[in-house]
This record gives sequence, structure tokens and C-alpha cells, in this order.
Amino acid sequence: MKNLCLSILLSFVVVDLSAAETKSVDDFRAAAAKANAVLAIPEWEQKPEAIEASIKDAIAKANTALNQIGAQDLAKVTFKSTVVALDDLTYEASNAVNKATIIKETNTNAAMRTAAENAVKAFQDWVVGIDYREDVYKAIKAFADTHPKLSGEDEKLLNETLRDYRRAGLELPPDQRKEVEQLRKELSKLGTDFDTNIVSASAPVIFTKADLDGLPESFFVSPGVKTGDDAYTVMANVTWQYNTVEENAKSEATRKQLYLVRETLAKDKNVSVLNEILALRNKIARRLGYKSWDDFQTEIKMAKNGANAEKYINDLIAGIQPKFASEVAELQKMKAADTHDPAAKIDIWDWRYYGNQLKKQKYAVDTEALRAYFPFQKVLEGMFNIYQSIFGLKFKQITAPYKWIDDLQLYLVTDSTSGEPLGMFYLDMFPREGKFNHFAEFEIIGGKLLPDGKYQRPTVALLCNFPPASADKPSLMTHTDVETLFHEFGHALHSITTRAKYGRFAGTHVPGDFVEAPSQMLQNWVWDKKVLDTFAADYRDPSKKIPADIVQKMNDAKKATAGVFYRRQFAFASLDLALHERHAEDDPYNCVAISNPILEKVFLPIDPSTTFVSYFGHLNGYDAGYYGYAWADAIAADMATVFEKAKDGYLDKQGGLKLRHEIYEPGDSRDVTVSIEKFLGRKQSIQPFLKKIGINDKDTSVPSSSATR
Repeated sequence: MKNLCLSILLSFVVVDLSAAETKSVDDFRAAAAKANAVLAIPEWEQKPEAIEASIKDAIAKANTALNQIGAQDLAKVTFKSTVVALDDLTYEASNAVNKATIIKETNTNAAMRTAAENAVKAFQDWVVGIDYREDVYKAIKAFADTHPKLSGEDEKLLNETLRDYRRAGLELPPDQRKEVEQLRKELSKLGTDFDTNIVSASAPVIFTKADLDGLPESFFVSPGVKTGDDAYTVMANVTWQYNTVEENAKSEATRKQLYLVRETLAKDKNVSVLNEILALRNKIARRLGYKSWDDFQTEIKMAKNGANAEKYINDLIAGIQPKFASEVAELQKMKAADTHDPAAKIDIWDWRYYGNQLKKQKYAVDTEALRAYFPFQKVLEGMFNIYQSIFGLKFKQITAPYKWIDDLQLYLVTDSTSGEPLGMFYLDMFPREGKFNHFAEFEIIGGKLLPDGKYQRPTVALLCNFPPASADKPSLMTHTDVETLFHEFGHALHSITTRAKYGRFAGTHVPGDFVEAPSQMLQNWVWDKKVLDTFAADYRDPSKKIPADIVQKMNDAKKATAGVFYRRQFAFASLDLALHERHAEDDPYNCVAISNPILEKVFLPIDPSTTFVSYFGHLNGYDAGYYGYAWADAIAADMATVFEKAKDGYLDKQGGLKLRHEIYEPGDSRDVTVSIEKFLGRKQSIQPFLKKIGINDKDTSVPSSSATR
């Protein structure tokens, strides 16, 4: 076993980060040309007015292309002159707004962020209008009416383009169609406002050191935390700070105070904005002939309708109830012993703390002590080495012509066998004021077969908020942070390795209830001892690995709290679907009154003054789609069995290449169910997921197979 691990370690291609050998993208252009591929680093706008000009130029170019489609002789239209031309122009325009989005979410200059936000709004307003270009629709419809003999990705592109027009209301009478268009434009602007209000929400809370008793010393010396003689400022809107306090603060009053601030972020603005958004979504769905927004949203996903999504989540809620109740009871005993109150209840500000105490006391897993094994740079390099090995790739750091922050990194990805350049990714990994405050992969330039026959390779960015380094310590990640990094970088690989012909189908442009599955599967890697041994080592003594018994206890502790973790996820999915279910048009929305009781019923008691949904960013983008995490998690658990059964487990190269070729490369160019089952070599099963979360399918109505089809 030792020799096997050693041979695997030696087979990894170590990432070369030495500045002396750093190359530029120009060094790879010859290889790209040989592969008939195009590499492109965006030209980043430097002034607010340049952002506005860029979007105006992109819209003008796209409008010219739309005019050309619409002006054709309807008797001579072709696939290339209609459907492909539409994909071409929307792709080019999308690349422009992708840049503006990155500037909006990352730039250190507030004026630049505001200009980018306005540009994104202008673009979204325009993009809605594309659907209502009747001349373009007539040209595409005229081609469809010739009943062309298309197949594969071409046939899929035509069918889904026609479906988009139907869903936009092109089959409605002109006056109703115009109303839907206007409603969608209003909705788009409100969605941008909702996101901006979340990013702009800043919430400093000052505590004494006594208030924060239980927190590790590393927290107190983190940059910006100590702000007075006995004053420590915790930013409730900075996720890693919030989680550290909630997991470690002995004082229930402290945990509750910070929770109350966090769960009312953006309340003053976003409660009313969300109510408007919900009303608009409901009105749009009804105008288009759907019973509800969740029916509209799920039609194009694997679930197909809101009822299927709701049943799936409700069955999981019921199925996990015995495990959830048992876990809460155990946490309750711990709180009762702590407070000397036998009637003590676990409130929503308690679960992180007592879950952490359970790990420490019962499983000897000290979340904070484990940070020593996960210094950011070593984790990053270790993940790179693993993914390079199993996916047949090489990552090379290259110079970035423009950096919006000093520590921005840019890498180029090549195929390890052929040397073919596949794409690039930026890394912006630590929090700062005004920056996107969660963890996500953003597409900048998508993959696509260009009109000249060359393939545009993608460029993406990872925007994350990991704990920064302190004066005397490197950035030390929690194990959850490591899991997040492996997950988000999976999205980057999904984008970069694409082979889909059309931008519409490339990379992560897949059904919303599947998109998380490949990355959720990669989270399994960080729970495996053999995988962890390739990179996890004490930064004070690199020869010291995580003991095997600790890794086993980590896994045991994870299973011991799976009920609480997943029940919380199911609560989010349930309240999201409830917000978007059938609703009388003349009945005003009260998003808090709808969501808070569900959060409390499905998960844990809350404070009634809180407005969780005002800061729940997934409600714009994953609206009526949060169920997709659980849906995709079932697929992920099933897909993970391919590696679990492989000779080299999660380090198996054959499994990695199969994942790359059957899942990542096709994107949505074929039905994702086909891709999943080609990867599995069989039909799908929900059994691995039920086992993972502790549900015995014999005791629940959760279907035993095909639940994700």
C-alpha cells in the first residue's frame, strides 16, 4: 500500500510556480494554432466610461448581426444563417457582459463597480429584447418549417432555440407578448439590485475578548479583527468570520447576536425588492400559460415541473426525519449539560457550535486544530497535482497583463499528452471590501467553435473568500474550505475542458439541477486518507500528516451530523419552492411570512425578527432551483461509485479521464442523462445518496431508483 501511494505521488506533475520561469500566453499560441484553437486574455477596461462604451459597442455589434438575420429572404434561410448566427452573436455579446460582471464583483474602485453594475443592467435589458425581435423569430421559424434533417447537437440547438421563443411568449398575441417583455426587463433590473444589495451589505459587530471566549487565538490576530484595547470587530457579512464565531463562541448571547445581524443583512432593501421580484415572476409565468414560476423554471431542467421537485424534497425531508431528530436530541443533551437547563432547546444559532463540540468531544475532531494541516498554498498546489494527474492535464502559471489586485494569479491549462492548450483561469481567493462575498466560478470567455472553424478555448475566474494570512501565519483553511475549493475548481475544469460546438451548450451551461453534480462529486476527494496524504501536512512540520484515525473520525463525525446538514439544505430548497409555487396574482407577497415558518418547521427554531431570504443570494439565479443541489447530490453520490470501485480509488486516472470525456467535454451538447449513464456504464440509482445521508429507503417513500431522471 505504501509503495502504491508513493508511485501515485511520484506520477503527479508538480505545478511550477517559480517566477523566473513564468511564461505568457504568447508562449502557447503556436501550440494553440496547431490544435486549431484560439486563446484569449480579456482586455480589461480601466475607466468607468470605458465599461459603458464596451457594452454599448457589444450591443451595437449584436444588433447589426440580428438585423442581418431578420433581413434575409425567408425562402433562402439556412441553419447557419439563422440558428447558428443567433448562437454566434449571443456568445460574443455574453463575453462582453461577463467581463463587466467580473469588474462589478471584484474591482477595488467603487466607481468602476458601479459603472459595471449599470452596464450589466443595460445588457440584461437588451438581452431580454432579443427574444422579441419578430423578424429574427420569423427567419428561424421559416427555417424550422422546412423540416430540416438535423441530428445531434445541431438538432438540439434548433429545438431549444424554438423552445426559448415559446417560453418568451412569441406565440402570444402582440400586446401580451409586449407585456411579458416589459415584465422581464423589470425583473432583470430588480435581480441585479438584489445581488448588489447583498454585496454592499457590511455589518461590523464589536465584541470583547470575553464575548468571544472559545475562539482560537489565530482569529484574534487576523487582519482587521482587533480594533481597540478590548475591542474585536467581527464582520457578519464575511462568511469565514461568521462561521468561526458560530462554531466556537461559548457564549450563546454572542452567537445569537451575530446570527441576528447576519440573518437581517440587506433587510431594509431586499425584503421589498424580493417581494417585487416574486410578484413579477408569478405574473410572467401566468402570462406564459404556466401555473407557477417553479413550473416555468423546472420545465427545462431534469425535474421537468415544480411538483416533481417538491415531491423529491418533501420525500427527503420525511426520509431523513429520524436521523435529524436523533442528532438534534444529542446536541440538545450537550446544551442542557452546558446550561444546566434540562429543557434547553437547540436554536438555529446553536447547531454549528454544538456540532463542532460533538466533533471534538465524541470524535476527537478539532476543526480549528485541523487548520494547521491546510495552509492555502499547499492545498492549492496539492489539488492542482491531483486534478492534473487524474484528468490528464497540466497547469502553468503565466503572467497576467492586467491585475485588478496584486495577488491575482492566472494559469493556462494544457492536455498533458498532446500539449493542446485548453483554456485559462484566474484566481482571486481572499475577501476584501466590495468584492463578491461567497465562492463561485465565473465564466469570462466561453468555449465555442468559431465561424472560421477554430475553437475558442475558455477563460474563467474563481472568486473565493478564504481566510487571509496573518502576520505570523499563512492562510489556514478549515476542512470545509478545502472541500469548497475542490468543488469550485471542478466548475472551472467543467468549463475549460469543453468540446461543445455551440456556446449555448459549452462547459457548465447544463440543466440547473445537474450543474452542481460533477463538483459535488469532487468533494468526496477531501475525505479520503490517500488523497489527503498527497497535500495535507502541518505547516509547522511538513513531515506530519493527518493521522489515519483522525481522518476516520472526521468521516464518522460527518455522518453523525449529516441529518442536520442535509435537513438545512432541504429547508432552503423547500422555502425556495414555496416562494415560487402557485400564487394568486392579486395577492401581495410577503417573502418573510412565507419562508420563515418553513425554515423553522423543516430545520430549527429561529428568531422571528430575522429575514433570512433578504441575504439568500441563491434566490436570484437559483430561483425555484435550490432543490437542484439535493437533486445533483444524488447524481454526484452515484457518479462517485465509479471511483470508489476503481483500482486507485479517487486517484484513478481511468475514472478521471472518463469523467472528463463523458461529462465535462460534452456539456449540454447531448442530453445530460445520456452523459451520466455513459459515465456510469448503467442506469442511475439514488441508493448511494440515501446511504450517504443515512436514509434507509425501505423506511421512506423516496424512490429507490431513477429519482434523478
